[in-house]
Amino acid sequence: MGGKIKTRHGEIIGSKGSQDRLLEILYNNPAGKFLLKGLTAPVVSKAAGAFYNSALSRRLILPFIKTAGIDMSEYESCSFRSFNEFFTRKIRSECRKIDKTPEAFISPCDSKLSVYKIDEHSRFIIKNGIYSTASLLKCPKLAEKYNGGLCMIFRLEVDDYHRYIYPDSGVKSRNYHIQGKYHTVNPIALDSVDIYKENTREFTILHTENFGDVIQIEVGAMLVGRIKNHHEKYCFKRGEEKGMFEYGGSTVVLLTLPNAVDIDSVFLENTAAGYETIVKMGERIGTGLKFRQIGDKDGREKE
Repeated sequence: MGGKIKTRHGEIIGSKGSQDRLLEILYNNPAGKFLLKGLTAPVVSKAAGAFYNSALSRRLILPFIKTAGIDMSEYESCSFRSFNEFFTRKIRSECRKIDKTPEAFISPCDSKLSVYKIDEHSRFIIKNGIYSTASLLKCPKLAEKYNGGLCMIFRLEVDDYHRYIYPDSGVKSRNYHIQGKYHTVNPIALDSVDIYKENTREFTILHTENFGDVIQIEVGAMLVGRIKNHHEKYCFKRGEEKGMFEYGGSTVVLLTLPNAVDIDSVFLENTAAGYETIVKMGERIGTGLKFRQIGDKDGREKE
């Protein structure tokens, strides 16, 4: 069984059964765990990557579209030369509206979102796993700055759009790459694997115009799960594409500083109740606190 998922308006959505059953076999019995050691070896990951980038993988595209129920009318028309070319297909711009209002904190991708407040111990919970900002970043000094802020976890499933954007305009640091073993980001894995200590990930510090320093982390997944970021040090614009994931469910994590973002309460409420919430790339999920504070001040002055 997968994680419990809700829409923003409270509708409960079923999980992906076939994918979850395979993951249960891999993670929850001895034979599966033995097989998993082989699947997560670097040589297997590289071989899988080469196959998904080859013309031979094209035969997987149509069955995948049918099984996943993907509406291809939302995407740019293209003749795909490989499965990965299909998997990283571009969505039509009119199908994802980017909220450009300065106070809007937006989702960087299509995903299932969980949100946690970071306490003084820098711990947050994803289903049955407990993680720290320090273990994510492998930098306790940097992680300490985010105590009192928010940790937003955007989990992508295989049928989600696998490109992601910048949540605001600003300037970014270089990319920091942390090598690890590939394991799936599906919640089932959290029963037996500390996922963010096992997975390859890459993070950067976004010095944003409206929300302070936001850390964006991309996490690779089992098999390929390759992270492809477009830029090193760079001046970026809100809604500009930051990068993409090749085949394999993957995750984006955003860390925000204390008193920077007021996340919409539905996400905290759903997370506390054990639900992930479906969000789309570019939609507002919170408000910059500096804008809310200005509004509160103006209101008091008028009174």
